[in-house]
Amino acid sequence: MMFSQEKLNRLLKAVFVAGLVVLLLAGCQATAPAAAPAEAREEVPAPGETEAAEGFVVGALHVGAITDAGYNQAHHDGLVAMTENLPNVKLIEAENVPESADAERVMENMIQQGAKLIFPQSFGYLDPALAVAARHPDVIFMHPAGFKLADNLGTYWGNNFEAMYLAGIAAGEATETNKLGFITAFPIPNILASVNAFHLGAKSVNPEVETTLVFNGAWVDPTKEAAATNALADTGVDVVTMIVDSPVTIVKTAEERGIYSVGFHSLALKEFAPNGWLTGVAYTWGDLYTKLAEEVIAGTWKSEHIRGGMETGFLTLAPYGPAVSEEVQALIAEKQAAIIKGELAIFAGPITDNEGTLRIPEGEAGGIDLLDTTDWLVEGVIGQTE
Repeated sequence: MMFSQEKLNRLLKAVFVAGLVVLLLAGCQATAPAAAPAEAREEVPAPGETEAAEGFVVGALHVGAITDAGYNQAHHDGLVAMTENLPNVKLIEAENVPESADAERVMENMIQQGAKLIFPQSFGYLDPALAVAARHPDVIFMHPAGFKLADNLGTYWGNNFEAMYLAGIAAGEATETNKLGFITAFPIPNILASVNAFHLGAKSVNPEVETTLVFNGAWVDPTKEAAATNALADTGVDVVTMIVDSPVTIVKTAEERGIYSVGFHSLALKEFAPNGWLTGVAYTWGDLYTKLAEEVIAGTWKSEHIRGGMETGFLTLAPYGPAVSEEVQALIAEKQAAIIKGELAIFAGPITDNEGTLRIPEGEAGGIDLLDTTDWLVEGVIGQTE
């Protein structure tokens, strides 16, 4: 097609103007989100500087669903409480993240979205978190129950064996067969300490009680959990407890079999056992997560292993079910107060393991260190640690 000189001039002028507009728009877009200099991005906000908390991003990755009425929901509920306490904090969560290289990719993505504090909330996320932490020294990581530290990675956990001892009192009072059951995944130290404490609590009110321990090799496996609960019920166990990520299957199966249950991790579990529920150990992380976020914002955070018991508010006992009398509730409250005051040592010697070896001599007592060191089962627990 041929153009006259006049039309050609008009066309060239239009192209020039359009090109100029595009360049101007591109310049505006490039200018608007331009990153601050590196030293500005890494600058630690001063304490009390409210504008520093504006848009502060916290990331959390979960190994399961945040509606599992168990491990993941307890962490999620704590994070939600944190955002309610700190309205300027933005929360990014990822569910069902495998304990693999996927965890690193998820954390990297959260950092790209501005996360300055990340909770990798599964035991298997520890090494991936350490790898990502090494690449991002300006990002803080807090891992639950981990045993390694880095300059920008710390760990935290609640002393679950104290609450398990108290729950054991409810179980020891409720059982009619003197047979309790405990279902969990693996024989790691804090699990074994909880099994021992649960049994000792039950034994403190019922010397004839015995506890059968079952390992199913998975934190989440509803088929195995249902089978284990049924197998225990078939042997006469009439109270069952657990440490698995989502205890719903165990609690529901126990309810169907007409036996009692003691829950673990989340306050939401009670609704699944209206008749057989006794109580449960529930993690309440909101205050701790709020404190950690405030420390990171203020620049006062430090790398450490944070461990605490009932006195910290990290965990609590769930509301009681109808089978727990007021007298038993009062006894548990009395024992809880004694634990908090340091007047009751759960692992006061002499304590012998289930193979006859003296583990804690008379005059001595095991403390919170047992969360990281226990590799034995107390006398009266039926099971092995391997």
